[in-house]
Amino acid sequence: MTHDLLAALRPLLTAEASAEAHATGTEPADLEQAVWLRLLEHLATDGRPPLDPHRWLRGAVRAESRRARRTTRRERPYATDPADDGDHGPEHLALTAARHRALRDAVRRLPGRCPRLLQALLSPRDLTYREIAGELGISQGSLGPERSRCLGCLRRLLAPEVAPREVRG
Repeated sequence: MTHDLLAALRPLLTAEASAEAHATGTEPADLEQAVWLRLLEHLATDGRPPLDPHRWLRGAVRAESRRARRTTRRERPYATDPADDGDHGPEHLALTAARHRALRDAVRRLPGRCPRLLQALLSPRDLTYREIAGELGISQGSLGPERSRCLGCLRRLLAPEVAPREVRG
């Protein structure tokens, strides 16, 4: 039942999200994902699909679009990094460079597509998911799960290097 509902709603959601995304300044895929999540939450709480799924979907797209616009209006970029204490002496620069080297080395040791994916995510070009998916030749929808898997691998790889040493004796 749920699978049929999702298959039936997919084209409408794609069209509605594409139409609304431009006005919100978000990616259509991000808007789609938010609506799918809202639908799953609805199914979990009510235990059944909406009475008029198409009408519900249009309303959910509009609501998510309004939420995204409100968020965009409220967010302001920082003039400087708020955690930046301004201490850029030689010791600070050396430690920062060492951390970046360690991270790049760890990323290169990851399995499969993870090195290329994380390098694209860490790129100073600030690529969108669509651009990263195009570079890697994978679907945009698989980037999130793939990123999570790769970050999990990276976390496990770095854990021994950053874990505090216990006192023995």
